[in-house]
Amino acid sequence: MSSIPEDLYPSEEDFLYEEEVLRNPNSFKLWWRYLIARSGSPFKKRSIIYERAVKALPGSYKLWHAYLRERLEIVRNLPISHSQYQALNNTFERALATMHKMPRIWIMYLQVLTQQKLVTKTRHTFDRALCALPVTQHDRIWEYYLVFVSQKGVPIETSLRVYRRYLKYDPSHIEDFIEFLINSERWQETAERLSGVLNDGQFYSIKGKTKHRLWLELCDILTQHATEISGLNVDAIIRGGIRKFTDEVGRLWTSLADYYIRRNLLEKARDIFEEGMTTVITVRDFSVIFDAYSQFEESMLSIKMEGSNDSEDEVNEELEEEEELDDRLDIEKLTERISSFWFKDEHDVDLRLARLEYLMDRRPELANSVLLRQNPHNVEQWHRRVKLFEGNPTKQILTYTEAVRTVDPMKAVGKPHSLWVAFAKLYESHNDVSNARVIFDKAVQVGYKAVDHLASVWCEWAEMELRHKNFKGALELMRRATAEPSAEVKRRVAVDGNEPVQMKVHKSLRLWTFYVDLEESLGTLDSTRAVYERILDLRIATPQIIINYAMLLEDNKYFEDAFKVYERGVKIFKYPHVKDIWVTYLSKFVKRYGKSKLERARELFEHAVEMAPAESVKQLYLQYAKLEEDFGLAKRAMRVYDQATKAVPANEKLGMYEIYISRAAEIFGVPKTREIYEQAIESGLPDKDVKTMCVKYAELEKSLGEIDRGRALYKHASQFADPRSDPDFWESWNNFEVQHGNVDTFREMLRVKRSVSASYSQTHFILPEYLMQKDQLQTLEEAKDVLKKAGVGDDEMEALERRLLPPSGGGELAVKESGGRKRVGFVSAGTQQKDGGEDETGNREEIELPDDESDDDDEDNPTVEIAQKEIPSAVFGGLARKRDELEKDAEENKDSDEQLGALERIKRMRRAKE
Repeated sequence: MSSIPEDLYPSEEDFLYEEEVLRNPNSFKLWWRYLIARSGSPFKKRSIIYERAVKALPGSYKLWHAYLRERLEIVRNLPISHSQYQALNNTFERALATMHKMPRIWIMYLQVLTQQKLVTKTRHTFDRALCALPVTQHDRIWEYYLVFVSQKGVPIETSLRVYRRYLKYDPSHIEDFIEFLINSERWQETAERLSGVLNDGQFYSIKGKTKHRLWLELCDILTQHATEISGLNVDAIIRGGIRKFTDEVGRLWTSLADYYIRRNLLEKARDIFEEGMTTVITVRDFSVIFDAYSQFEESMLSIKMEGSNDSEDEVNEELEEEEELDDRLDIEKLTERISSFWFKDEHDVDLRLARLEYLMDRRPELANSVLLRQNPHNVEQWHRRVKLFEGNPTKQILTYTEAVRTVDPMKAVGKPHSLWVAFAKLYESHNDVSNARVIFDKAVQVGYKAVDHLASVWCEWAEMELRHKNFKGALELMRRATAEPSAEVKRRVAVDGNEPVQMKVHKSLRLWTFYVDLEESLGTLDSTRAVYERILDLRIATPQIIINYAMLLEDNKYFEDAFKVYERGVKIFKYPHVKDIWVTYLSKFVKRYGKSKLERARELFEHAVEMAPAESVKQLYLQYAKLEEDFGLAKRAMRVYDQATKAVPANEKLGMYEIYISRAAEIFGVPKTREIYEQAIESGLPDKDVKTMCVKYAELEKSLGEIDRGRALYKHASQFADPRSDPDFWESWNNFEVQHGNVDTFREMLRVKRSVSASYSQTHFILPEYLMQKDQLQTLEEAKDVLKKAGVGDDEMEALERRLLPPSGGGELAVKESGGRKRVGFVSAGTQQKDGGEDETGNREEIELPDDESDDDDEDNPTVEIAQKEIPSAVFGGLARKRDELEKDAEENKDSDEQLGALERIKRMRRAKE
């Protein structure tokens, strides 16, 4: 018996605690206080206290837990082969004798055993823990159990058995088991477990995986490990995924083909690729399959080419030996060689190369097939498919036949009639017109969605007949196409309730337009007129058809009939469609009759302008005025222009007034235009147009020497011109004053400019910006109203008005002259106040002339000669010039008539009347 070291015996300081625990060994507090007091003692001494405590209190969880934790701290940095681990294990075993219901003690023990790599002991301990603890606490043990069996060194079979037991406890963790099987490369069981999961309708993934993702994982496992998995119908599994998961069809088809490739079933793999390309409905899936298929063929070709290079020498040697042996007469060997020539030839590089080229050549056709599977009623894709077979009429005819059978006109995307037309043109291009007629005959019986489609087929058919010089046939076709269905047919269709386009095509404008063109080219005038009349009776005519019909009659000298057609047209149509008919009608009538039927022409024009809206009336008024100028009276022309200025919309009034003024100036002379200018200014034109008109009026007065009138016009227009936004106007007035004014008039212009600028500035300051846009405040009166609404007092507005009012007499358009004759070149210099309070007009720079006290011409009082200026020719209008010319001609004729005979004078009078 070994002796106990003295330092392990209780010291004098321990006597107090020893007496207490000896006196009451079953008190946990006394033992715990003893251990706390000796927390700084060596572990050996503390272990003796722990052993005595747990022996006295074997059911104390706190004592065992603290004891085991201290023992774990001791062995933490020791190697697992150290003897302390065995002592620790023994301590755990002793603790579990009484603590077997405590899962924390089991977990601590199992972690220690797992760390020691004691596989069998650890597995047995895990099983004991599961047996000892209740089921509700098994999840805490299984967590560490699965970690243990996932370690390296644990036999795979053991791990599998543990996982299978765990799934019986908690089947929801099947994904963990599948991941373990994948890591362990147990592909057979992995596939079976995944298949079971996918077949379970109540399965819910705790890792958030969808069935789609699990299905793809299963497909990858089945294809990548095809030789290691058996017992599963891989083809049926993947095809089921193809039917169910339509967004990964291309990948699943390639997976199925890859499965057969790995099993060395190459022809089966090619069949799968072909089937996939002919069934997918998206270009993306098609691209995936086609790329995989082409890579497969390229890899097979490269493998064969590498193998053929290795065996080329052997083949050459065999050929040399066969050449040496003349076995051409050996029938058996020859038969054997022939039978193995193609099907058993291992050197089939050319065949594989041809396969690859054939696949690449078919790509456009296969891609087009995919698009047609998406929508078999897509007309454009059918046309593209036909173009793929260009140069192969048989394939094109088969494609067109399939297209017209497949495409439903009611569901078609595009124009379904174009398929029939192109089909017929294919036969026509190969000089088979009879079959083309058969195709067209079938095409006109198809129930299209739109009438225009059927009309296009009839027109194309007629054009084909024209190309082949069958003019009578083309006319007969158009008569057949435009024939109205009989009453019996209409009644039968009304009973069915579904009216086909064949019942409406006789009202197709396209058909009738084509028909009437044919009649004009190939038929007679009567037949063409009958077609036009039929169009009018059906009420499908357009303004252009009316004009064409009338021009046809005019070309054939039926003028009154043509005008009747125009009359029918203006009654049928309303504005704006009837505008072209009126313009053509009036121009043709005037050209035809001129002044011979002037009253009738006037009635037509009056009716036209009465019916026309303001937007379309300008051209008619101009034509009307031209008629009066050429064949009527000048006064009536001016009246027409005046009516036009009132009838046109506001945005065209300025242009109309300019035309009015120019014509009046040319006919009656420039002074006549003053009335028109004044009328335009007072007619309510927009402010910018009033300003423009005033400036032009001022230029006119300046050209006539009326300087005061021009200045008054500038002053009147100034209220519409903001100096900041319209500097051109003020520059024009400035130049006017520099040329024709003086210091006072120039100062007056500057004063007006300041007043206008101040009025606009104050308005801008008071009013919001959105109210002060250009041309928004039309006059000062409107500005006053707006200021009043803005809260400006009446006193302030009156002060502003007084400041902006022009001086008396300065703003009048007409300058009145007080007695005496106005001297040429006189410039008004403003007003001066006499002592008596009267206004006196004076010019500070006026030259003082002596009073005319006598009319005697002497040296003391010489006569002042005033320079005379010729009157501009523009003052006299065209009528005056014409009158002068007529008088001159009359005088000349009179002189010549005196020398002519009576017969010659009568002839000249007749010519003049004509």
